[in-house]
Amino acid sequence: MHTKVRPLFPVAALGATLLVTACGGGGGGEAQGTVRMALTDAPACGYDHVYVTVEKVRLHKSDEAAESEGGWEEIVLATPKRLDLLELTNGTLEELGQTEVPSGSYRQVRLVLAENQAGAPLANAVQPTGGALVPLRTPSAQQSGLKLKTRIDVEPAGLADLVLDFDACRSVVKAGNSGAYNLKPVLSLAQRVQTGIQGYVSTTMTLGSTLVSAQQNGVVVRSSAPDATGRFVLPFLGAGNYDVVITSAGRATAVLTSVPVSTATTTLNGTATAFLPPTSAMRQVSGTARTGTVTPTTVTTADVRATQPLTGGPVIQVAATPVDATDGTYRFDLPAAAPVKASYTLGGTPVFAADVPVAGKYTVQASAPGFTTGVTQAADVSTANAVVDLQFGP
Repeated sequence: MHTKVRPLFPVAALGATLLVTACGGGGGGEAQGTVRMALTDAPACGYDHVYVTVEKVRLHKSDEAAESEGGWEEIVLATPKRLDLLELTNGTLEELGQTEVPSGSYRQVRLVLAENQAGAPLANAVQPTGGALVPLRTPSAQQSGLKLKTRIDVEPAGLADLVLDFDACRSVVKAGNSGAYNLKPVLSLAQRVQTGIQGYVSTTMTLGSTLVSAQQNGVVVRSSAPDATGRFVLPFLGAGNYDVVITSAGRATAVLTSVPVSTATTTLNGTATAFLPPTSAMRQVSGTARTGTVTPTTVTTADVRATQPLTGGPVIQVAATPVDATDGTYRFDLPAAAPVKASYTLGGTPVFAADVPVAGKYTVQASAPGFTTGVTQAADVSTANAVVDLQFGP
């Protein structure tokens, strides 16, 4: 049975081992556990719709197992399901089903999509904002599945209650001026744990461009777009402290530091005290990823992010994007104004102050498969746009 569940919460970022606790029982022969899987999406940028058609989820105890090897366990949908990933944000899950599996440690998960074909040419498709719906090219996704290396420990008679997070913003990649888009999947996986952070941003902001994220050490653990009321939910967060970062077109970045998460969801505010960062001019950082100096060639598989080190910490991520799949170019629109920062206080109203020394100053970081060393360069947009080309390797 295939069921949509509303409202629940998006998935935590891939990280530690997913340990599944026992829930009683046990039987003869090989011990069995149960895996239940749902799908969600981090916010997408610049798209009205991102469709994928899911056929099944596969699991294997080896992270190197090929699709043709034995030992795969599967959750097969009775009928392939075409989903709009952009409907699975800010607290919505799509149930994919469950199956019994031999207990043990599983190291590989694959999400298998249906194929775009004559009868269903838009089974997997994307609609850029203001544009037409076009096929989404998904090389090898139909045959072998979108691969995720992980670790899931299923105990005898245990339930692995898991969520796959399909990050559409980072997974859909423009291919030059061809009008085509490629799928470069970015997936993560976690248990459903009812802990996290929630609050409100002002509805006077451009909500369609607003992103709220929970970060640790400049790494996004969870992100969400607010709904029409300004409410955002950053769920499935493990115990610890997080920096909540708010970005939006035409606004300075707002940062609430050291927000605690323990055994319940931390509520930051209500509608009467909704967060409203100050206005800011937006300036562009753009460039091309290349390798080689004598005969440079473009790197079309790189991922780029813009971070900002705040005075006295923390470092935050302000934006991230894959480079163009054809020409290796990228572009960020970043605030020129100083970010505003406040410390979390239980029961108190945050008092944000401008971090003037770092206004418009960013660090551009890039990584790409096949290159052991990434690229890090400074970018200053305090007074003008900046061009930052990224040179990989010699």
